[in-house]
Amino acid sequence: MKHVFSNIKQDLPASIVVFFVAVPLCLGIALASGAPLFAGIIAGIVGGGVVGILSGSPLGVSGPAAGLAVIVMSAIATLGGSWEAFLLAVVLSGVIQLAAGYMKLGTIAYYFPSSVIKGMLTGIGLLIILKQIPHAVGYDADFEGSTSFMQADGQNTFSELGNIFGFISPAAVIITGASMTVLLLWELVLAKKHKIFGMINGPLVAVAVGITINYLFQSSLLPFTLDAKHIVQIPVASSVSGFLSQFTLPDFSQLGNTDIYVIAFVLAIVASLETLLCVEATDKLDPLRRVTPTNRELKAQGVGNIVSGLIGGLPLTQVIVRSSANITFGGRTKLSAIIHGVFLLGSAIAIPNVLNMIPLATLASILFVVGYKLAKPALFKLVYKQGWEQFVPFIVTVVGILLTDLLKGIGIGMVFAIVFMLRNNFKNPFYMFKGDAKEGAEHVVKLSEEVSFLNKGSILQMLNHIPANSNVTIDATNSRSIHFDVLEIIQDFQTQAKSKNISVKTINLEQFSNA
Repeated sequence: MKHVFSNIKQDLPASIVVFFVAVPLCLGIALASGAPLFAGIIAGIVGGGVVGILSGSPLGVSGPAAGLAVIVMSAIATLGGSWEAFLLAVVLSGVIQLAAGYMKLGTIAYYFPSSVIKGMLTGIGLLIILKQIPHAVGYDADFEGSTSFMQADGQNTFSELGNIFGFISPAAVIITGASMTVLLLWELVLAKKHKIFGMINGPLVAVAVGITINYLFQSSLLPFTLDAKHIVQIPVASSVSGFLSQFTLPDFSQLGNTDIYVIAFVLAIVASLETLLCVEATDKLDPLRRVTPTNRELKAQGVGNIVSGLIGGLPLTQVIVRSSANITFGGRTKLSAIIHGVFLLGSAIAIPNVLNMIPLATLASILFVVGYKLAKPALFKLVYKQGWEQFVPFIVTVVGILLTDLLKGIGIGMVFAIVFMLRNNFKNPFYMFKGDAKEGAEHVVKLSEEVSFLNKGSILQMLNHIPANSNVTIDATNSRSIHFDVLEIIQDFQTQAKSKNISVKTINLEQFSNA
């Protein structure tokens, strides 16, 4: 038990920040999904309390994901608007994820190249900043937590920035300015000068300042007002029974409905991919470079979705915004994720009215800090110095995420990473040592460890350029696998070499010819 709480000084402040960030995200994603608002809070509670306990991720935070919002809304419509039937699909998607974990399918995460994961983190960082600018000035047309370029109202990330000029709220701008001042002053000056400021959570102070300024607006002590839509709006139950009524059971009578299984499969695939991508990204942000067991993560997510579906919550994944906030503000172990889930539950029961005093502008300020730390300009320079093979997939992933969404952006980045991989594979199936280009020269061709059919072209070109009257040695000593098509090319070359008076010697090639 002592070991569990050994990093409580770091985990507790981080959990408070994650809690503040999670509340509007849970509500916003529920709203965008066409689900009951409290379903987002339930998913956040389960993501922290259940997945947090079962997961092997030291810093990952789970909850409802914006990437699933469109799928959820479409699925509910497909099921005739039945929320209870959809919850059954969530339960079954968790069963599928649990099975995938036991089948060890989590290893898929290890096949995403570093350049793409860095691009994902940078793209998300820029996306956070761009998406939070409207909330920071009081224009909240797009739902909190949106990660898609195209919005439900027909606007997009960039056109929304143009729209804000006609809807700027002076009250929101004042709160954003005050909150940013507190955050920057706390981190850059006060926390470095005095220990007491390092012990107090800067974002918590910023939230307190935001609430205070909002109270002054409401009391007419300051000459501006903040609309209700610019403030957190968590459902408030008037009684214990009212609170409990917000939890909903799935409709098990729909087990014979084939649409349920299709939806469950789609949810499981998308949620698993988002989780595995987030796991890779979070591990790269971890200062201690710990590695999350991905199969265990799939199992934890599966159990989490089963529980969330059984009590009326949205489907969940590990999510990069909350995870990066956790890391940015000092989280050390998974205790911070667990505590944030406890805070969500406790606040929903005891202090929903207090939460409903928090301005979205303050939370936007906190996310600005998270976004900047994910997308620091120095990172672009660093990846550029690593060469085009790293920089192109990186920058393409960034642009792809900004102009589409998370999964499509990752997909576009992967395409470019694979193109570079195939290019290198094409270029490097062998090492060739030759004296000169004259006839009679000695040519030694050492084949690589793995020679696939993708190497046919380069090997064929190399053999065709060997001049007549040469001596050629083809050495397969280091090879473990040579594709049949390549063996066929070498055999054809041996036949053709006689007409050009080329002497061909092979080393260890016969074992592959006989295989």
